[in-house]
Amino acid sequence: QVQLVESGGGLVQAGDSLRLSCVASGRTSSINAMGWFRQAPGKEREFVSRITWTDGITYYGDSAKGRFTISRDSAKNTVSLQMNSLKPEDTAVYYCAARKTIGVYQYWGQGTQVTVSS
Repeated sequence: QVQLVESGGGLVQAGDSLRLSCVASGRTSSINAMGWFRQAPGKEREFVSRITWTDGITYYGDSAKGRFTISRDSAKNTVSLQMNSLKPEDTAVYYCAARKTIGVYQYWGQGTQVTVSS
């Protein structure tokens, strides 16, 4: 099992920056990649970004390209999401997730709220 705990959410104004962090514990050696997803009220969960654990290859959803940066610190079992130029439409609960193989994310954090005011 892998446990994930997110932190760093909050209330910011449009144009501000915010950094989310996610610490993994447990059987972290089984992790292939970690990612961030978000879900706004009344909307489906949306992929934001992911990073492979061993070689740090990154991938971004359209909403994150050019504004968000994902990174990882393997020694600290931590993945971070730096979010710049935030927009009100970025308001959502952000979830950290981890997967053992390509495909389904088996492990999820409890989520952290990000609210961007206009």
